Amino acid sequence: MAGFTNRVFRQIVRRFGGVGLPVTEMVSARGFREMDVRGEGEPERLWGVRDEPRPLAVQIWDNDPETLADVARRLVDDYRVSVVDLNFGCPARDVSEKAQSGSYLLRDPERIGQIVRRVVDVCGETPVTAKIRLGPHQQQITASEVAVAVEEAGAAALTVHGRTAKQFYRGEADWEAIARIKPFLKRIPLIGNGDIRTPEQVPEVFERYGVDGVMIGRAAIRRPWLFAQAAAALAGEPIPVEPDSKAQGQLLLDHLRMTVERFGESKGAVLMRTYACCYAVGRPGVRKFRAAVSQVKTVEEFEELIRKEFNLE
Repeated sequence: MAGFTNRVFRQIVRRFGGVGLPVTEMVSARGFREMDVRGEGEPERLWGVRDEPRPLAVQIWDNDPETLADVARRLVDDYRVSVVDLNFGCPARDVSEKAQSGSYLLRDPERIGQIVRRVVDVCGETPVTAKIRLGPHQQQITASEVAVAVEEAGAAALTVHGRTAKQFYRGEADWEAIARIKPFLKRIPLIGNGDIRTPEQVPEVFERYGVDGVMIGRAAIRRPWLFAQAAAALAGEPIPVEPDSKAQGQLLLDHLRMTVERFGESKGAVLMRTYACCYAVGRPGVRKFRAAVSQVKTVEEFEELIRKEFNLE
C-alpha cells in the first residue's frame, strides 16, 4: 500500500508473525528506470529490500512491457526478490488516468497478457503475480477475461480486489464476484482481497468462496498483529488476544523511533501522523488525539502524546 508498507511497517508486522508474503509499496517502473539512467540510486520505496528477510514481494506498475521487464529483471538479478507482482488494480488518478496504468489497463486484457508474458520471460524461476480489480466499473466487469489472460501469459498467481476501479474503496468488497472468477483459472491460485478486518473472517472466506489465499491490506495498518491472529484461526488454534493499551502504545513508540531513524525527525514525525491515527481507531477520545497528532512538530512532543494517550506515563 503506497505510503504505508515501507520497511519499518514490514518490520513491525514481521515482529508478530503470521504473514505469508509481505509486499512493498508499489514502485513506478518508469520512475525507477529513469533514476537508474541518471545515476540517482534507487526509489525510496525499495529502501531496505536487499537486506530484508525473505520471502518478500515487490510490486511494480507501468503500461509498457519493456519498461516493466527491465525493472523486473533488475529486481530478480540485483535485489533477489521472492516475487515480482504487477499492479493492474490501482484506481488512483495519477496512476490510472494520467499514466494509463494500474486499473486503466483492465479495459485491455490483451495488453495485460502481453505485459505479464514479457515480465515472466525475464524473471526465470522467480514467480510473477498480478493484482487486479473486478473491472473499470460495474457495467463492464472484465475480471474473468483478465484472469484468463494473466494465467495464459504464465503468471504464478492472481489477486483480485472485490471492487471496481470506479468504486475506489467505497461500499463493500464483493466476494461473490471474486468467487465467480475461480472457474476461469485452471492452473494458478486465486487470492481474494477486500474488507478482511478480523481473524475470524479469514477461514470463513476460504470455506465460503473457495479462494486459495487471502490478502490483507488496510486493516493491518491499525492492527499489524492481525496476520498472527489470522494464522491461528486458520490452524484452528486459539486466537491471540489483542495487545493491551500499553503494549500498543509501546509498539507505536517503537514504530515512531524506527521511522525517525530512517527519515529524520521532521519527515519521520509527519509520516507517523497517519500511522498514529490508525493505531488509535476505536479508542475513546480518538478525535481529540487525531487533532493533537496533526499539530506535533517534534519527536519529543509525539512521544509525550503517545505516552499520555496509551497510559504509559
